[in-house]
Amino acid sequence: MNTNVTSNKYVNAWIAEMAEMVKPSDIILIDGSEEQAEALRKQALASGELIKLNEEKLPNCYLHRTAVNDVARVENRTFICTRKKEDAGNINNWMEPKECYAKLSKLFAGSYKGKPMYVIPYSMSVVGSDFAKYGIELTDSIYVVLNMLIMTRVGKNVLEALGDSDNFIKGLHACANVDEENRYICHFPEDNTIWSVNSAYGGNVLLGKKCFALRIASYLGRKEGWMAEHMLILGIENPEGEIKYITAAFPSACGKTNLAMLIPPEIYKKKGYKTWCVGDDIAWLRVGKDGRLWAVNPENGFFGVAPGTNEHSNPNALHTAMRDTIFTNVAHNLDDNTVWWEGLNDNLPTNCIDWKGNKWDPSKYDKKDKTTCAAHPNSRFTAKATNCPCLSDKFNDPAGVPITAIVFGGRRAKTAPLVYQSRSWQHGVFVGSIMASETTAAAAGAVGVVRRDPMAMRPFVGYDMGDYWQHWLDMGKMIANPPKIFHVNWFRTDENGHFIWPGFGDNMRVIMWILARCAGTVDAVDTPIGYEPRPEDIDLTGLDLTIDDLKGLLNVDRKLWLEDCKGIREFYKQVGDRVPSVLYDELADLEKRLSE
Repeated sequence: MNTNVTSNKYVNAWIAEMAEMVKPSDIILIDGSEEQAEALRKQALASGELIKLNEEKLPNCYLHRTAVNDVARVENRTFICTRKKEDAGNINNWMEPKECYAKLSKLFAGSYKGKPMYVIPYSMSVVGSDFAKYGIELTDSIYVVLNMLIMTRVGKNVLEALGDSDNFIKGLHACANVDEENRYICHFPEDNTIWSVNSAYGGNVLLGKKCFALRIASYLGRKEGWMAEHMLILGIENPEGEIKYITAAFPSACGKTNLAMLIPPEIYKKKGYKTWCVGDDIAWLRVGKDGRLWAVNPENGFFGVAPGTNEHSNPNALHTAMRDTIFTNVAHNLDDNTVWWEGLNDNLPTNCIDWKGNKWDPSKYDKKDKTTCAAHPNSRFTAKATNCPCLSDKFNDPAGVPITAIVFGGRRAKTAPLVYQSRSWQHGVFVGSIMASETTAAAAGAVGVVRRDPMAMRPFVGYDMGDYWQHWLDMGKMIANPPKIFHVNWFRTDENGHFIWPGFGDNMRVIMWILARCAGTVDAVDTPIGYEPRPEDIDLTGLDLTIDDLKGLLNVDRKLWLEDCKGIREFYKQVGDRVPSVLYDELADLEKRLSE
């Protein structure tokens, strides 16, 4: 068996070492060609790993089902393995690297028996650009190969760009027995290494995604003076053709993909405004020669949540997924060989196979009971970015786009107002560090519990959270013309628990105020938490909302905020002794302003 699949001696030596452990039947280099991808699809169809869907309605689309015990990212089985425990921090799970390698080596041993090893050379960001970072993933799964071909830039040009360097991220994945008791997703930031075993679900096994582009990249960014963030990138084009770009970080279930692919409301559409999606999930940010912060989306596709995606909530995402897409754990509508999920439409399919592969009975479906769903609540579509109707023409620009504003957000029923602006970069870092969401009925456990998720990075920082906040503060000193930082909350509710703000495309009305603040063309009201809009400065034309409703959405309840400050203190304590002292100063200042 030839382990010399590249001309790079470091890559070959590593492949040989891994092959010795996992014992593949063959080694196959993935070259990025359509011919090779098509041959692999045919193989996956023959084995039943993929199901071909209706070619007329869903051209080049496939359905895949994972094991029932393997349907989501597993935070409790995800480890950061640094030599010193304190470098991984209190928020991450930690294992000592030698111990982890020894433990996982036993699980990997012989796990490829009778299966080939696929070698995937891939680039995060445009090959050859200043932002680009290269990785090689070894896997025994065709599903992983086909998803990586969509999600990253795969091909021989990656190996050419790597040349004879040893600077690449080494990713090893094995489905093994898909045993949840022995499932591990382990990151060794000091070794540029990721090992994932006993899973075949995208978030755990497409190693370019959260594993590399956030956990490892956040560590590299701190070392090298840039940032890897869990952020969408959106461009807003005014009628004169000028485009301003924002990044935004929200925890899951807070409308990130919807904002990334926003459709302007009629009032803006008629005036000639347009919106452009650069990315829906991850942003890498660097300081440009002009002293501004520039961002790229390092990915090449979208790994979107299917349930709830429809013509109203996110038509652009829906249309993106109508071709060249792999659907995972959605329902299979046998009447026309298409797919279905809860929230797609109100026509419950009567002849359909659910995500577990069983016949589905629509009469037993109960919206409140997730176990009766035809599609898994975390079912996915892996779709090419180039099929997105609102994809920015800067998507493949190696320089990225300049960022005007950074927006943080969460899901709070009463505390956070619709929008406020931070007083400075340092105060903005504080605002990001205290980000939180309240659990919804969709999440396991009690409803309304506050979960702190700083910068929406809680599950994704590859090192200590306090050090991560310090890196944000340090970056602020490096950016001569920094973006302004804001916080939004689309989820304020009335006394009956109904959302007051309409959300979806109408969120652009708030973004327009944010951009006006950045341009210095609109005033603000100074409140204890930051700068808020004057109610008349958010355009409510065409909405069933009054100025009084808006005043309610912007109300700052001092008592609730002071209560929240206690939770923030508790959280800072949990993060530990590396929390920068200036964040404690910001917290004390906030408490003082709220008490005055």
